[in-house]
Amino acid sequence: QVQLVESGGGVVQPGGSLRLSCAASGFTFSSYAMSWYRQAPGKERELVAAISAGGILNIADSMKGRFTISRDSAKNTVYLQMNSLKPEDTAVYYCKAESRYGIRHYWGQGTQVTVSS
Repeated sequence: QVQLVESGGGVVQPGGSLRLSCAASGFTFSSYAMSWYRQAPGKERELVAAISAGGILNIADSMKGRFTISRDSAKNTVYLQMNSLKPEDTAVYYCKAESRYGIRHYWGQGTQVTVSS
């Protein structure tokens, strides 16, 4: 049974940091590209950052320099480090796993991030 379990969300003040984690199970983690998406109220889900099975990073332009993604194959976990958070970063953040050529993909349940003073 495939599971993606996100954690680490919460409420943080502007300028603060959070690290999200996504623990994966039920598939061959090392063979999948992993990514983080987010969805704010009334907006479409958007890509935040992705990391390929080989470790190649892709960070959305608006988040470059503030967010970074990493993966630990020993722990089957992908991380999203978020620094210098802004109120517009408030959203539900989702973890996604995608097999080569996009044949299979899985989503986590999401974790809420709220940036507010």
